[in-house]
Formats: sequence, structure tokens, C-alpha cells
Amino acid sequence: MTCQICGAWLPVGAMFCGECGSSRSATVESRKRPDPRPNDTTIIARLPRKAAIISVPIPALVPVPVRAAAAVTNDPPAASTLPSSRTFVLTFSTGQKVTVQGSGLIGRKPLPQPDEIFDDLIRVVDADRSVSKTHLEFGQHDGEFWVSDRVSGNGTVIRRPGETAEPLEPGRRYVLPHGTRVEIADHSFTVA
Repeated sequence: MTCQICGAWLPVGAMFCGECGSSRSATVESRKRPDPRPNDTTIIARLPRKAAIISVPIPALVPVPVRAAAAVTNDPPAASTLPSSRTFVLTFSTGQKVTVQGSGLIGRKPLPQPDEIFDDLIRVVDADRSVSKTHLEFGQHDGEFWVSDRVSGNGTVIRRPGETAEPLEPGRRYVLPHGTRVEIADHSFTVA
């Protein structure tokens, strides 16, 4: 008798083929397995976005030329020429307090891309390396503080006062009210 799968000779009384390991009664048809996902083209619908997320581009600040008279008298520029930014204090779980006024990056060794310019680069001391080198981006829009995860390895979670924890979707900006706790891997900071 020969194996119906590979064609090898089977000795009398053999239960399995010595060449391919198939059962003596196995056939080519019985060895075919049905596809566990035939024609599976299901599209998973995304959940609607929360209103607290903003994704509007922030235009680059264009330097306003200072009048010659102001340059001679050392007068500060008029209030209308200054960008409207507020001061925020970030208090880290490491005990570090940083006052920020513009935009910046937070991480173990934050490094902007060649075409990016930031006001602050905030380094978080993390011996365990749970925080990514460039973990988080922050800035302001209309006087409100926002953060955006920079595709970090361990992700970012925000805890707004009185709300449940919310993991950040990388690349999207989330507005944070005062008192929000931002968890970056094993470390965190609060916005005040």
C-alpha cells in the first residue's frame, strides 16, 4: 500500500507514513483545512472624537519689525505685537518644577526634528528608560495649554480633574485645564 498524500510505500500494519507523517487513511481532500476567515473584509468603525481634542495647525509666529524709535529708546514693543501666551508651571513626579510660556518637548533626551523650533526642551531624569527620548510635545493655542504624544514607546495618559483617565492618540493635541495630571510612562507631571 502507498501513502495517499506523498506516495511513499507503507509497510503492512503501518498506521502513519514514515515520510510525511500522515495517517494511513488520510487523503488529499481530508488534509485541506477550511479558511478560518473566508472573505473577512470587516471595517471597524472608529469612535467619535471628544470635543476637548484640537487638531488645528498653529501658524508660525512671524517676527514683527520693531520701529526705529523703539530701538533707539529701548522701549518695549507695543502689546499688540507680542504673542498672547500665558505662563504654566509643570510639576514633575521627580520633584522638578518648570515654568513654560511657549512650546516645547519633554523626554529623556528631547531632540527636535531639523525643521522644528521649540522654546523649551525639558529633560526628565529616568534611569529605567520608561520615558521615550522625545516623549511629548506641548504648546499653547488661544491661551490654553495642550499636549501631544510623539509616538512614544510607553504612551501618555491624561487625568483631567473629575474625569477618568484618557490615553492619548499619538499626533493629536489635547487641551488640558489647570490641575490635569499627565502620565508619561513611569513618571508624571501636573499642569498649574
